[in-house]
Amino acid sequence: MNARRRTVLTAGAAGAAALVTGCGSSGDEGGGGDASGTPTASDTASPGTSPDASPGGEELAATSDIPVGGGTIFKERKVVVTQPEEGEFKAFSAVCTHAQCLVSTVSDGTINCPCHGSKFSITDAAVEASPATRPLPAEQITVSGGAIRLG
Repeated sequence: MNARRRTVLTAGAAGAAALVTGCGSSGDEGGGGDASGTPTASDTASPGTSPDASPGGEELAATSDIPVGGGTIFKERKVVVTQPEEGEFKAFSAVCTHAQCLVSTVSDGTINCPCHGSKFSITDAAVEASPATRPLPAEQITVSGGAIRLG
């Protein structure tokens, strides 16, 4: 009975150690990617855009597909692209910072969440109506040759 108990305890401890090792890492120790959240565009580009970078990401839309003073939601990519002023394109996460619902519309200068009514500015994703308290995170896009690319 004593050997059996020791085997069960050892197996349990090994499982707990594996769980802590797999879930306990908080840094990016060689995992790849830029986890800093810092835009990689040139200093002259607007936040979230990189007009001079060579296109390399997935094409989301043509610039003509994004209405001036509005935007388009790409649900499958969880991204919303806006055009606050003609020729100025911004991209933000389409996941509401309040309850992680997907935003559903862009109208009257705001990005709108259907779950609890949060609204975010199309210019900088700042909260315009609560209950959200944090802006939508910016996403990196490249605008080149009439195409908007993610990344």
